[in-house]
Amino acid sequence: MEKTNNKRYWWIAVVLVLALIIAGAAYYIFHQDKQMKEYQLQSELVKEELSDEYNDLSNQYEGFKMTISNDSLIAKLETEQMKVQRLQEELRTVKSTNTKRINELMKEIKTLRTIMRGYVQQIDSLNRLNEQLTAENRKVTAKYNQATQTVSQLSQEKAKLTETVQIASKLDASNISVITLNKKNKSESKIDKMDKIQVQFTINKNITATPGEKTIYIRIQKPDDDVLVKSRSDVFIFENKEINYSAKRTIEYTGDEYSMSIYWQIEEYLMPGTYRVDIFADGNLIGQKSFKLGK
Repeated sequence: MEKTNNKRYWWIAVVLVLALIIAGAAYYIFHQDKQMKEYQLQSELVKEELSDEYNDLSNQYEGFKMTISNDSLIAKLETEQMKVQRLQEELRTVKSTNTKRINELMKEIKTLRTIMRGYVQQIDSLNRLNEQLTAENRKVTAKYNQATQTVSQLSQEKAKLTETVQIASKLDASNISVITLNKKNKSESKIDKMDKIQVQFTINKNITATPGEKTIYIRIQKPDDDVLVKSRSDVFIFENKEINYSAKRTIEYTGDEYSMSIYWQIEEYLMPGTYRVDIFADGNLIGQKSFKLGK
């Protein structure tokens, strides 16, 4: 009887030991699984933050491209932007458990930001140079206008007669309005959602003007006095010199009132502030309108 009891106690002890081993193993597995989930969640958060940084860097490159006209520098910016986008796509597909590659991508963005700072310095240098050239251009224009005025004074009587004829036949624009539109051609007040600028006006009736084909030009001047242009080769003659225009439209003018619109497709960054649109025809300034763009 005593032997039987000893056997029973022995089996109970074995069962208890096995139960403790199984409980310990279950706790260890549970603890490891919890740690793994926490680690994976942390890695996902790191990936998300890193993705935001890459997206921000790509947007900065895009913004810089819209503010400069140097083709060589734009090409370099595009190359760097493509590299950023390529690494951003790799980050999107890399597994959260691949900590080695994620850390490498974190180091990559530090290098890319250093490169970005170099381009910012180049852009600032170009902007300062453009400001100097603009100032010199204003001086040259002022001297040219002064010389033109001197010549004009020598032939004052003839100029008066010519001016009288020109004034009588000069076209005139009225009812000028500027409307900013989004991609759905609806009125839009936010700069970042604007797709085009519509300049709407009426060419007044003028029976003394020469009828026929007329090309109407508009110049949209930004708050910094620069003119919106698609190409620096887009020029026309005004006051005996070539100046840039933003957009143009050719009409058949009969001498009667003619209502029309000319559009500017927005493809560049527009700063908030006061803009001015000048309207030209037959080498004459026939209308002006100021308008403001808010943020």
